Amino acid sequence: MKKPVLLCIDDDPQVLSAIDRDLRQEFRRDYRVLRAGSGTEALSIVQELHDRDEPLALVLADQRMPDLEGVEVLTRTRELFPEAKRVLLTAYADTEAAIRAINSARLDHYLMKPWDPPEQLLYPTLRDLLTAWEAAYKPPYRGVRLIGFQWSPRSHELKDFLAGYMIGYQWLDFETDAEAQALMARKQLTSHQLPVVILEDGTALPNPMPTEVATRIGLTVQASQELYDVVVIGGGPAGLAAGVYGASEGLKTLVIERQTPGGQAGTSSRIENYLGFPTGLSGSELAHRAWTQAVRLGAEILAPQEVVDLCVQDGYKVLRLSDGSEVKTRAVILTTGVSYRTLEVPGIDRLSGAGVYYGAARTEARFCQEQDVYIVGGGNSAGQAAMYLATYARRVFILIRGESLAASMSAYLIEQIDQTENIELLPFTEVAEVCGTDHLEEVVIRRQGQLERRPARALFVFIGAKPSTEWVCNTIVCDGKGFVLTGRDLVTDARYATSWKHPRREPYLLETCVPGVFAAGDSRSGAMARVASAVGEGSMAIKFVHQYLDE
Repeated sequence: MKKPVLLCIDDDPQVLSAIDRDLRQEFRRDYRVLRAGSGTEALSIVQELHDRDEPLALVLADQRMPDLEGVEVLTRTRELFPEAKRVLLTAYADTEAAIRAINSARLDHYLMKPWDPPEQLLYPTLRDLLTAWEAAYKPPYRGVRLIGFQWSPRSHELKDFLAGYMIGYQWLDFETDAEAQALMARKQLTSHQLPVVILEDGTALPNPMPTEVATRIGLTVQASQELYDVVVIGGGPAGLAAGVYGASEGLKTLVIERQTPGGQAGTSSRIENYLGFPTGLSGSELAHRAWTQAVRLGAEILAPQEVVDLCVQDGYKVLRLSDGSEVKTRAVILTTGVSYRTLEVPGIDRLSGAGVYYGAARTEARFCQEQDVYIVGGGNSAGQAAMYLATYARRVFILIRGESLAASMSAYLIEQIDQTENIELLPFTEVAEVCGTDHLEEVVIRRQGQLERRPARALFVFIGAKPSTEWVCNTIVCDGKGFVLTGRDLVTDARYATSWKHPRREPYLLETCVPGVFAAGDSRSGAMARVASAVGEGSMAIKFVHQYLDE
C-alpha cells in the first residue's frame, strides 16, 4: 500500500513551497506530501486519491484563494475522506472565519501564518492530529474482492472457486454493503454486471468465468509442452498423489483439474482419520499442500481446465480440452473422481446455488449464523459438514432415510455428532419439497409418512456420488454405473475379448481397456471411498506407468 498523503494547498507559490518543504522535512518517511496551487486543483487530486483507494491523512488549506476558499475545499474534501484531518491556514484577519469553520466545516485545527519556527508552531500540532488519524484509520482491503448477491448461483460459484484455490478474498453483498455500491460506482459498473471480481491491482472483472479469474490470478490454463510422459486427469487426492510421484520419479507430468483441487475431499471441513495428522486438517488444506508439493517436484498443473475427449493415435494418447486445444501424452491416469448426486424434488433446480448446495459447507457456513440448516445424507462428508456448520447455525438437522448413521459414517464422527447439542438426527426422513422465491426459505420434509413444513436458511445435499466419466465411457469400458473397469475386473467382463488390444499381456492392476490408460481413486470400479486409499492408488498408478513406458 502507498504511504498516506498529506495535501497542502495555497495559491501563493512562495507560501506553498515553504509549507511543502517543512512537511517533507518532518513527515516524508511515513507520508507522501502532495501540493496544489488552487482549490480546484486540490479537489481534483482528492478525487483521484479516492478513485485509486489511496489514503488521505491530512489536508492543510489556505483560507484566501481566488477560486475556492479554504473552508469550502476542506468541507468538500470531507465528503470523500471523512476521517482525514482538516487544518485551515489563516492570516490574523481570517481568525473569525477559522473559528466559525470549526463547527460549520468540522475543522480539526487552524494555524496562523507565519508558522516559524515549525518545530514549535507547526510540527507539534500536526503530529497530534496524525497520531489521532493513525489510531482511527482502518486500511482498505488490498486483496481480491468479490461483489455480488448473496443468493446468486454465479456468486456462489465464484466463492467456491476462490476458496477451493485458497485465494483470500473479501465478500461484499451488493444489496447490504455500502462499500460494494461505492466500488461499483467508482468502476462505472451496474448491478446487471454482477458478480464482479476486483483484483489486487484494481482491475474489475464483470461476471467472469472461473477460467478468466484463474488466468488473472496466475493459475496455468495452457499446457507448455508438446508431449508428456503422463497426464493425470483430475486433481483430487488420487490425481495429486500421481502428480507428486510422477514428477518425483522423473516423468514429464501434467495434471489437469476442471474445477478446484481436492475433489470431494477438498470440500471437507475436517478430515480426522488421515494418517499423520492427529489433530485433523481441512480438505482444502490437504489439497493445497499436495498441490504445492507436486509443483515443487516439477509437475505442471492446468486448472481450471477440462478434458472432453480422449483418443489414441499411433500409440500416443491425444486429449482434447474444452477450449479446443490438444495435449499429447504417452500415458494417462484417470482420477476424475465423483460428483454428488442431485436431489430430485420440486423446487430444487430453481434454488440450487441460492440456499441449496451440493457439498459446499465451508463457503456458505458463516451466512447461516443463528439459523436452521438441513443436511441430507449420512456419509462422512455429511457428518463433517454438520460438525462445521454447528459452530455457526442455531440448529443443524441431519436427514437420513434409515434408522441410524452406523452403516454409513465413521464411528468418531457419530460420537462427535452425539455430543454436539445443536445437531439433531432425523431418521426415516426425506425432503419432499423446497420452497422460496429467490432463495431457499422453507423445506418440506416427509417424516414417517407425515409432511412437515419448516423454515430453513440452507440445505446441504450429500446423497451419494456418481463417477465423472461421461466423456470417456465411449472409449473406456465402464460398469453399469459408469465406474471404470481395470485389471482383473476388466478381464472377467464379457467385453474384454473385444476391447483389450494388447496381444502379449493382460492389463495391469489399474489399467483400463486401453493400454497405457490407467484409473485410480473414486471413479475406478471397486475403489474404496477413502482419502488414504485414493492417495495409495494414485501413487501406485505411477508404478504401472513406468512398466508400460518400459515396453
